[in-house]
Amino acid sequence: MSLAIHWFRRDLRLSDNTALGAAAKTHSQVLPVYILSMWQKTHAWTGPNRQQFLCDCLRALDTSLQVAGSRLVIRQGDAIEQLEALVRETGATAIYANRDPDPFGRLVEERLSILIKRLGIQLHLFKDCALHEREEVLTGSQTPFKVFTPYSRAWAKLEKLAPQPGPSRLTSPQAPSLPLPSLDTWGLQANGIQLPQADEATARKRLHRFLERDVLIYADRRDLPAEDGTSRISQDLRFGLISIRQVYADVQARMEGTTLDQRHSLQIFINELCWREFYFQVLWHWPGVLDHEFAEQFRGLPWRQDPEAFERWTLGQTGFPIVDAGMRQLRQTGFMHNRVRMIVAMFLTKDLHLDWRQGEQWFMQQLLDGEIASNNGGWQWSAGTGTDAAPYFRIQNPWTQTDRYDPDALFIKRWIPELSGIPAARLKTPPAPGLKLVPSYPLPMLDHSRERDIALSAYKEYLGRSGTKTKR
Repeated sequence: MSLAIHWFRRDLRLSDNTALGAAAKTHSQVLPVYILSMWQKTHAWTGPNRQQFLCDCLRALDTSLQVAGSRLVIRQGDAIEQLEALVRETGATAIYANRDPDPFGRLVEERLSILIKRLGIQLHLFKDCALHEREEVLTGSQTPFKVFTPYSRAWAKLEKLAPQPGPSRLTSPQAPSLPLPSLDTWGLQANGIQLPQADEATARKRLHRFLERDVLIYADRRDLPAEDGTSRISQDLRFGLISIRQVYADVQARMEGTTLDQRHSLQIFINELCWREFYFQVLWHWPGVLDHEFAEQFRGLPWRQDPEAFERWTLGQTGFPIVDAGMRQLRQTGFMHNRVRMIVAMFLTKDLHLDWRQGEQWFMQQLLDGEIASNNGGWQWSAGTGTDAAPYFRIQNPWTQTDRYDPDALFIKRWIPELSGIPAARLKTPPAPGLKLVPSYPLPMLDHSRERDIALSAYKEYLGRSGTKTKR
C-alpha cells in the first residue's frame, strides 16, 4: 500500500485542502502530521492569543480526522528532522504540503527539497493559502508589482480556481504522537481572553453570517469601529480554517440578484482579499522588508528611543481616546478594527516618532490574526516607508479621525468605560490645557499639531541628506 505524509502547516482543515486532497487521491494511506515549532525561543513574535487559537484549531482538526477514520500525529522540533524521522518510521514514499508564503517557510521548503533527494522519495508542494502567488501576478515586463492598484487590476483578470470537497475517508497507519498542545507547550500563560471558536464549520458560519447582510453594506460600514461591519474571518484565513478559494467563490455567488451599490460593497471586500495577496507578493519578492524599510530612501531613518512612551501606547494611556480605545481592544480581545490599526500605527510612528518595527512586533505578540505579510505591509504603509499608497506626508489626526469614524464615541466608550459619561463632542477635540476629562484618564501626552510638524521636518530633512527629491 502506498503511503504519503500530509504535513499540515497553515491549512488546518479537511475541505478544499489542496495538498491533502491530492495525497488522498494518489495514495491508499495518508498520515496527517502537524509539527509544533519551538516558539518558546521566539516569544517576541507570538503570544498566548494566537497560540491558544492554534491549540483549538488542532483539537478541532484531530476530531475531524477521527470522524474520517484517521487521527492527527503531533510532533515537535525542527520540521525537517521530524519529517525525516516519520519517513523512516513509516516507510512513506512521498510528502505532501501546501506552500507557506513567509520567508521562514520558504527556507524550510528549500531544506525539505534537499531531504527528499537524500531519502529518495517524492515531494509535492501546492498553492493553497492564496488565489495567486509568487510569480503569477507580474507586470508586462515580467517583474513584480510595487504598487497595489495596477497589481489589483492584473490580479482581477486571472482565472480563480474553484474550491474542491475534502476527502470523506482517510486510511492512516499507526505512528507515535505527542499529546495535543496547550499553552504550557510553549511556556505561555492564558490571559483570560475569550477567543472565537476555532473549527472549519464555525469559520464557514462566520463567513455566511457576513455574506447574509453585512457584506452588502460593507462600503458604508467597514471603517466604523463601533459597528460589527467586517467579516471577522481574518484568523480563519490565517490558520486555514477556511480556504481563500471558498471565500472568493461564496462572495462571487453572493453577487447574484444584488443592486449596483451592493455589488460595489462586494467588490470592495474582494479588494481586501487582493490586498492580502499583494502583501504576500511583496514579502515573497522583497523578504528584507521584515528588517528594513521597503522604500530605500527611508532606510536608516532615525527613530526615537523612548520606552516610557512606547509603554503608554501599549497600555492605552496616551490621552488620545481613539488611540487608547484601539490599544485596549487589542489587549482585551486579540483583535483591532482595521481603521483603528491605521490610526494607532500612525500615532506611534508620526506622533511619538517611534520605530514601526516596535509596533509591528507588538501587534504580532497580541493579534489573534497575526499575519506576517499583512502586518508588515500595514505598518510600513502607516509609517510612509512601504509601498507608495501612503506617502510620508499623510498623517492622520486622531481627533478628526474620531469625528469622522466614531462621531458618537460609541467605540471609545466601549473600551474606555471611564469616559462613558463624557459627551461625544468633548472626545473629538483636545481638552483644555491641564483639564482632565475624568480624574482617572490621562491628559494627551503630546500636541498632535506640533508632532506632525516635527515628523514632516524629520522626513524632509532625511530625504534631503540622502539626496532624494521630495514631491508633493
